[in-house]
Amino acid sequence: MNKKTKLWIILDLIFLIIFNAIFFVLGGAEHNASVWISYTFIHFSYFMLILTPFLIREGKSKAVFGFSLYSISAGYFFVQFVTGIIFILIAPESYNAALLVQLCIAGLYGIILVSNMIANESTAYAEEKRQPQIDYVKNASAKVKRLLESVNDKEAKKKVGNVYDAIYSSPIKSHPNLAQTESQILMSINDLSDAVSAGNKESIISFADSLLIAVNERNRQLKMYN
Repeated sequence: MNKKTKLWIILDLIFLIIFNAIFFVLGGAEHNASVWISYTFIHFSYFMLILTPFLIREGKSKAVFGFSLYSISAGYFFVQFVTGIIFILIAPESYNAALLVQLCIAGLYGIILVSNMIANESTAYAEEKRQPQIDYVKNASAKVKRLLESVNDKEAKKKVGNVYDAIYSSPIKSHPNLAQTESQILMSINDLSDAVSAGNKESIISFADSLLIAVNERNRQLKMYN
């Protein structure tokens, strides 16, 4: 356990220590059922607030996911704390109201929390599915741009530039049926890279022309699938 983790644990314990000290010093240990129910729900809401970071879905939007879930848990803790304190101060003889009210609050919290977790899962899945599609355009255009900077011949440079423009302006959204085509385009870029390294003008132009046809064909097929 590192120092940072220990400090967070100490910080989390501060509220529990202070709350329990006030509760038992001012009220003693003898309480009716409604008070103990409220005491338990307050602790439950606080523990959920502490545990919320462990419920956050990993992903590029983790910060957004975290803010969403943490806000829900923080809101629940605040509402439950106020409600629990009211019941503790009133201390009704019958525990029915205390149990039902705080159980409903906890149930509403659970529904909202789980609903947001499901939504976060869907968003994260969509991100994971979309990432390879983004990578194709991003990686392909980056590779061709580097090659473009290495080509000195004016005619060959124009050909490679046309390929770069076509890839860079290609739709990010893709389709599973185009995976093989996109893979072949990336392989062809490697062939173009070899031609650029060799300084072979004819090969550069030939590979660039073939690549341009392949990229345009990929984009044409994409319109048919979408």
